[in-house]
Amino acid sequence: MWRTGRVLNLRLAGREAARLCSSNPPKPSPPSSSQSKSSPRPQAEKQRRRREREEAILSSQHITTADEELKWSEKQKIAYTTKTPPGTKKDTSLLFPSAYNPEYVESSWYQWWEKEGFFSPEQHERLPHIVDQTFSLCIPPPNVTGSLHLGHALTVAVEDALVRWRRMQGYRVLWVPGCDHAGIATQTVVERRLLREEGKRRQDFTRQEFLQEVWKWKNEKGEEIYHQLRRLGASLDWSRACFTMDPGFSRAVTEAFVRLCDCGLIYRSEGLVNWSCALESAISDIEVDSKQLSGQTMLSVPGYENKVEFGTMLTFAYPIEGQEAEVAVSTTRPETMLGDVAVAVHPDDPRYQAVHGKLCRHPFTDRLLPIITDSMVDMELGTGAVKVTPAHDHTDFLLSQRHSLPRLTVIGGDGTMRPPCGQWLEGVKRFDARQFVVDALFEKKLFRGKKSHAMTLPVCSRSGDIIEPLLKKQWYIHCDEMAKKATQAVEDGQLEIIPHFYTKTWKNWLSNISDWCISRQLWWGHQIPAYQVELPNSTDKQEEQWVWGRSKGEARQRAAIKYGLKPEDITLTQDPDVLDTWFSSGLFPFAMLGWPEQTTDLQRFYPNSILETGSDLIFFWVARMVMLGTELTGQLPFKKVLFHSLVRDKHGRKMSKSLGNVIDPLDVIHGVSLERLQEKVKEGNLDPREQLVAMEAQRKDFPKGIPQCGTDALRFALCSHKMQGEDISLSISQVLSCRKFCNKMWQTLRFTLGVLGNNTTPVGALEETTPLSSMDRWICSRLYSTVKQCEQAFEAFELHIVTSVLYSFWVHSLCDVYMEYVKSLLVQQGEGTVVQTDTEHSGRSRHMAGSVLYHCVSTSLALLSPFMPFITEELWQRLQPVRPGAAAQTSLCLQLYPCSSQLEHWHFPKEERDFMLVQEVIRVARSIRAQCGMTKEKPAMWAVCSPSQAKVLLHFGSAVWTLSRISNLHIYCPHRGNDLLSVHSTPPPEGGLIGVVNHECQLHLHIQVLYFVLLQPFRHEHNCTDLQSCCRPPNEVHISSRDQFWF
Repeated sequence: MWRTGRVLNLRLAGREAARLCSSNPPKPSPPSSSQSKSSPRPQAEKQRRRREREEAILSSQHITTADEELKWSEKQKIAYTTKTPPGTKKDTSLLFPSAYNPEYVESSWYQWWEKEGFFSPEQHERLPHIVDQTFSLCIPPPNVTGSLHLGHALTVAVEDALVRWRRMQGYRVLWVPGCDHAGIATQTVVERRLLREEGKRRQDFTRQEFLQEVWKWKNEKGEEIYHQLRRLGASLDWSRACFTMDPGFSRAVTEAFVRLCDCGLIYRSEGLVNWSCALESAISDIEVDSKQLSGQTMLSVPGYENKVEFGTMLTFAYPIEGQEAEVAVSTTRPETMLGDVAVAVHPDDPRYQAVHGKLCRHPFTDRLLPIITDSMVDMELGTGAVKVTPAHDHTDFLLSQRHSLPRLTVIGGDGTMRPPCGQWLEGVKRFDARQFVVDALFEKKLFRGKKSHAMTLPVCSRSGDIIEPLLKKQWYIHCDEMAKKATQAVEDGQLEIIPHFYTKTWKNWLSNISDWCISRQLWWGHQIPAYQVELPNSTDKQEEQWVWGRSKGEARQRAAIKYGLKPEDITLTQDPDVLDTWFSSGLFPFAMLGWPEQTTDLQRFYPNSILETGSDLIFFWVARMVMLGTELTGQLPFKKVLFHSLVRDKHGRKMSKSLGNVIDPLDVIHGVSLERLQEKVKEGNLDPREQLVAMEAQRKDFPKGIPQCGTDALRFALCSHKMQGEDISLSISQVLSCRKFCNKMWQTLRFTLGVLGNNTTPVGALEETTPLSSMDRWICSRLYSTVKQCEQAFEAFELHIVTSVLYSFWVHSLCDVYMEYVKSLLVQQGEGTVVQTDTEHSGRSRHMAGSVLYHCVSTSLALLSPFMPFITEELWQRLQPVRPGAAAQTSLCLQLYPCSSQLEHWHFPKEERDFMLVQEVIRVARSIRAQCGMTKEKPAMWAVCSPSQAKVLLHFGSAVWTLSRISNLHIYCPHRGNDLLSVHSTPPPEGGLIGVVNHECQLHLHIQVLYFVLLQPFRHEHNCTDLQSCCRPPNEVHISSRDQFWF
C-alpha cells in the first residue's frame, strides 16, 4: 500500500492527432476510472528532467560526491556474544567496549521490548506518569509482495519518533502494524512463479487452487517486511498486526460494500476503464505510468516478440456516401478504426459546412457513420475532423453520451480483435492488427500519410503493458457528496492537513473528482459480495439483476423479498471480480480496530489521532479514507494528516523499483558491497537502458559499497531533514556522520561512568540537584532551553528542529565545553579517575558537578530515545547502577519524557546570555594560539574590556582559564568601576599577540622570548625580522564558524 507513484494523467493524451478539445470539458457520466487529470506539459517537463539526470549519470564527466570525499574504512566488528535467550534482557554489566559498534549495541533489545509488552497500550496502566489521553495511528500498510526502501524507512522513523515521544509522555499509545494484500502485484508475482517453476498459467488452476498457491507464497515470503520493521526499531503493537485478507478484515470489507450499496452510493454501470491486457484486469490510477514519446519510437510490449512502433500519426479517408468526396481523419491507433461509429467536426469549421449530417461508409464493415458537429472539436488540430470510437477512448465516450451514439467494442480483454472486426482480424493481437489495417487501407487507396508525432503513452506499471481503455460493466462509488464532506471538514478545521499548503491541492482535487471504479478482474482479493440473480422462467438475458449481502444466504433472502419469490426458486451467481485494493485500504483506520463490531479498541482509539504518510498518497489513499470513514462511521478517521516529503537519490530521482535506485534500509544498517548492490539491480525487471543507468549511478555513488551505519544513525539522519515541503535528498555520508555522533555518545558515557564510578556518595535526584558553580548553572540552563525547544518542535511536528537542538546540546555544549572544563579537574591515575583536591573545588562542589553531569547525560538520552532507541537504551541501562533504586526491568522507552516544568529550577537565562561572551573570548584565544603554533604552552592572557564584560569574565574565570589553555587571566578595564577590585590597574605588557573579540574587548597573549622558535612559521610568512614586529599580527582573527571551533 505504500506507493511511490505520483498523480497520473489517465486519459490517452496523444491517441488522436485531431483530438476533441475544450477549455471546459464536461464531467463524465457514467464515470470512467480516471481520477486525475494532468496536462501533457508538466509530464513532458518531468520526462525532460529525467532524461537529463540519466545523461548526467551516464556521462564520462565524473562529479565528486560527498560520499567519495568522505573517507571511510571498515570498522572492527564487535559482536555481543553472551548467550541471551530471545526476549531476555541484555546483560549490560559486561565490560564496556572501547568503541561504538551498531551490531553490538542493537543486539537483543528489540526482542526484550516486544516480549515485555512495552509497545502495547495495556502497558499504559503500569506507568507512574500516566495521563488520561490516547495517541493512535496506523502504519501505511506496505504491499505484502515488496520490501521496504529508504522512503518507507522515513515513514517508520517519523512515526516511531512520534509514538515513542507520546508513550514516554504517559499517553495510552496504539500503533498498529499491517500489510496490504496488493491484489495485482501479488497475483502477478505468483503467476510468474508458477510459470517459471511449473510451466503453468493461472488458467490451468481452478480459482480455489490458485488462491491456495497465493496463500502458500504469502506465508513463505510475507514476513520479510515485518522483519524489516522490527530491525528499524518500530515500536508497533504486534499483537494487533492486521492483514487486509484476514477473516476479520474481510468481514469489514464485505460490511462496507453492503452498507454503501444499501444507501445507494455503490452502483453498477457500463464505463471505460484502464485495462491491462497482460493482466486481463482493470487497474487503478496509481498503477498507470505516463511515458512521453518525442516521436517515432520502437517499444517492447508484453506478448510480442518484436518491438512495436509508437509515436506516429496516420491519416486515412472515409468516403462520403452518395458523393465523390471524402473526410480525412488522423489517428495514432488505426486498429481502433474498426470501432468507429461517427466522424465529428466543429460546427463553425468552413471546410466541413457542406457535410453536416452526411454519412460516411466504413471501408471494412460497410457501416454508415454519421458526420456530427460538436464545439469540443479543435479545428486547428490535425485535419479538423476526428474519428469517434466510444468504446476505446474516454473523450469519445463522452461524445457518445451527448449524441446518443452506439459503443462498439472491437478489442477484447486479452488484447485480441473481436468478431465485429470481421474474420480477417478476429483473434489477431491488437498491435499486429494495426499493420493489417494500414495494409488494407493502402489496398483500398484510402491511406493518406504517416508522420512522426509526439504523444503520451499510458503504461501499466505492474506489467509494462500499454493500457487499453475498454468498455466494461463495473461497480462504481458515487464520490460527489462524500468529497464535499471531506472538503468541508478541512475548511471547518475538523481535519488539519500539515503542511497547510496541501489544503489547496486537497480542495482542487476533491472538487473535480470522478466516480470511482472499484471492480478488478482478479482472483486474489476480496471477491465482490454481489450476486447476479437468475429468476425462474426468465427470458430477458440483456438486463442484469443484482443483489448483495453479507453472505450468499442473506443475498438470497434479499432477492426473494425483492422479486417476491421463494428463496429456493432463485439462482445466484457471485460476481467473479474482486474489489480494488484501495477500497480495503481505505477502511484501515477503523477496520484494524474491529469495525463493524463495537470493540473496546474501536471505542478507545477511533478516530485515530493522526495519519502520517507520504505526500504522494494524498488522493489515492488519504482522501478515500476520509470519505469512507466519514460515511461508514459518522466520524473522520483521524484528526490530523501529516505529510512528509519524498526521498530522492543524490541525482534528484525519486526512489523507485522501476528506476533501480531503491536502497534497502537493511543495507545501510548492516553495510553492503557494491557487487551485491549491482546484483540486486540485475535481479530486477528493468529494461537494458534503465539497468545501465542504475548500475552506473551505483558505481558513482557507492564506489566502495555502503558502510555499516546502524539503525540509530539511519533514523536520526532521516529525521534530521525538514519533512514538510522540500523533497529529501539523502546521502549515505549524512548517515555515516550520524554514526560518528553515536560514537560521540558512546565515549561520553565511558567518561561519565569513569567520573562517577569512584564516587562514594550516590547521585542525588534531579529535583534535589541545585547547581552551584557558574559552569554547572550554565550547562543546566542550556539543558532546560534544549528541553523547551524540543517540546515546542515536537508539538509542531518539526522533528528536524528537535534533532538539531539535541545534537547541538550534546556535541557543542555538553562535550566540547562542559566536559572539557570538567576534564581539567581530573587527574588520571592508572585506570582509576581521581578528582583533584584543591580548596577551590571542594568535595561538595565536585559531587554536585558529578550529579549535574549524570543528569545532563541521563536526560539527554531520554530526549534522544524516540529517534535512537537502541543506543540510548544501551547507554541508559549502563548508567543505571550509578542511580540507587533503579528498577531492574525498567526500560528507557517507558520513562517520562523530559519536560521543562521538571527543570524550571535549572533555568538561569543570565548565565546563558553571559556565556556567549565567554565563548567568544575562548574562541579568539584559541585562534591566537593556533596561529602561533602553540600546543602545550600556556601563556598569560590579558583581557582589555568594559566593566560589564569584566564581571562576566570574572564570574566564569575558571572556565576561561581552563578552556583557553592559559596560565593566568588578567583583566584590565581602562574605565573600571569601584566595585571591580579584582581587576588589574595596569595595562597588558607590550610585545604580545592581540585578538579582537568585539569593539569593547581585546585579548593580549604575552609571549616570552622562550617561545621565539614557535613563531618561526609566522615570521617567515610575514617576513618578520624581529620578535617585536613578529608579535604584531593583524588586529582581528577571523574564524569561519563558532560551532566548528569546538571540534
